[in-house]
Amino acid sequence: MEKIEKFQLILSCAIITLGILLSSLVFSSKMQKNENITVTGSASKIVQSDSGALRFDIQTRAVNQKAAFNVIKNQTPVVVKYLTSKGIEQKDITIRAISGYYIYKMNANGYNTNEVAAYSASSAFEVKSKDVQKIKEISTDIQNLVDKGIDLSIQTPEYYYSDLASIKIELLKEATKDARQRAISMLSATGSHVGKVKSMRMGVFQITAPDSTSVSDMGINDTTTIDKKVTAVANVVFKVK
Repeated sequence: MEKIEKFQLILSCAIITLGILLSSLVFSSKMQKNENITVTGSASKIVQSDSGALRFDIQTRAVNQKAAFNVIKNQTPVVVKYLTSKGIEQKDITIRAISGYYIYKMNANGYNTNEVAAYSASSAFEVKSKDVQKIKEISTDIQNLVDKGIDLSIQTPEYYYSDLASIKIELLKEATKDARQRAISMLSATGSHVGKVKSMRMGVFQITAPDSTSVSDMGINDTTTIDKKVTAVANVVFKVK
């Protein structure tokens, strides 16, 4: 019985080995027949934003348009003084024209009437700086203006990296190298070798937070973080030798 079991074990191993060998030969034959292999490579790099922007509105509600506009006009210099005290230059502060609308009283049935109840006015501010830490600081500190009686509506700060063009070129090269290494690994068991590049198609770039795993067919351009991960993808077709 022991000899039979050993024989069966040896026979099983031989069958498995033969199956792997035949599969490799079939795959190799197909690769030689197709003469090419398509591989996707990727590469990424962490970069730090070199500029930022913060947008917010100051807003108020008053009994009429004149009163509301006057409140905004009086509050604007206070906001500008606050921003310059934080190191923002006057030229980097953009102030939009005051806009507003009438608010009408409602009747007992919940419908608007023609009687004016108040006027709501606002003015939009945009602050830009190459000092991203300054933008971050202001975005968290600007609420202190509320203590001065200023009603604020603040958007999430945005951070940008200006040298994406050169980074993309660098990453595409690395992604192509990665594709070649993947192709070499795939062909190593077949006896075939990676030849010249027949064609290459650039995939979309993903600009995400450093620890993000998000991807999109349309690409991602995250502006919410100072540090960003730029990922490039290259779909490469190699000749098989």
